[in-house]
Amino acid sequence: MPDDIPPRDDHAARGFSTRLTHAGRPSVRSHGFVNPPVHRGSTVLVPSCQDRLDNWGKRNERVMTYGTAGSPTQWALEDVVAEIEGGAHCTVVETGLAAVTAPLMACLRAGERCLMPDSVYGPARALADGLLAGWGIETTYYDPTISAAQLEALWTPNTRVLYLESPGSHTFEMQDVPALCAVARRHGAVSMIDNTWGIRHFQPFAHGCDVSIQALTKYVGGHSDILLGSITTADRELHLKIRNASLAMGHYASPDDAWLALRGARTMAVRMAQQEGAAMEVARWLQARPEILRVMHPALPQDPGHAIWKRDFTGACSLFGVVFQPDYTQEQVFRFVDNLKLFGIGASWGGFESLALPTNATLTRRVTGPLPGQAVRIHIGLEDVPDLLADLEQGLGRLAG
Repeated sequence: MPDDIPPRDDHAARGFSTRLTHAGRPSVRSHGFVNPPVHRGSTVLVPSCQDRLDNWGKRNERVMTYGTAGSPTQWALEDVVAEIEGGAHCTVVETGLAAVTAPLMACLRAGERCLMPDSVYGPARALADGLLAGWGIETTYYDPTISAAQLEALWTPNTRVLYLESPGSHTFEMQDVPALCAVARRHGAVSMIDNTWGIRHFQPFAHGCDVSIQALTKYVGGHSDILLGSITTADRELHLKIRNASLAMGHYASPDDAWLALRGARTMAVRMAQQEGAAMEVARWLQARPEILRVMHPALPQDPGHAIWKRDFTGACSLFGVVFQPDYTQEQVFRFVDNLKLFGIGASWGGFESLALPTNATLTRRVTGPLPGQAVRIHIGLEDVPDLLADLEQGLGRLAG
């Protein structure tokens, strides 16, 4: 019997944690260290001029030509991410934002149009309103809770990309991804989803998406010390189109960050399970507080998107939002956040540490209108839940001054 990992059919039947432990590793009995080494470098030497010419034509086939085209370190991470996402092909890039920009710029041209949810990640909106608009690419923002029929009514002949984010980054609306992607497919457009919240629990390709975008900075890294992103597809032709665009724009994932992400991925399942349970406990506690108008968390039965979440997701992550009662001012909510002892004030999430971030001041909602009260986005880390609840309680006690 060969000692390599079993064929994919057998491999795919195994549990998620088992697959995550073994993905990106060539053999369970390879002689050497458990983890693959870091391959750093810029210049790649070849035996002859003809070898260089032959290799240059294969630079999208995992042949080393130059540092920016990747190395075994990046390729191993790409295999792991494709495994997580349920895709076939992956490109890793230097940031989550690069993972947003590369597929959009690969698939859109002047005179074409992108449909983007009103709840979209702020830097993605800035890209659409700035660079893409300057290059003659139109972006129309739509209500993230739109139905397939309503999306169909928005469609125009020059619409080439449907962008999704489910749930939304700050307001956590759930989208009917299969129905919306079916509309895009009927029109021959590319559907893309930012699946960072859904990593581990949502399979984008099984639900009709063409491209899945990840900020590997978050749960795959897991320790708030790297910047990294990924773009995964099921279709090779689309993968090559995006990969070529990434190379042309100089997108490059550091092998050191890729190695750290590989290490982080091995423990992602257990970290996320711990954080999911803790986040649900904290969310339910906040839901019962009189200061809170509503908790924005699709895994809660009271959430407007709960039915879609229950249908399409196998679990939840550790990020959610709260909306305060309308009579609380921004100054009061800032005071609440400023007085928390265990929650840092930071824009990221998915790491081991808890965070709290007021969102109203930077939130743009052109289609769906403002939230009914001040909002705070909360990420639950690996701290003990009783300590987090005690901290939140004393912080809420500071609202009045």
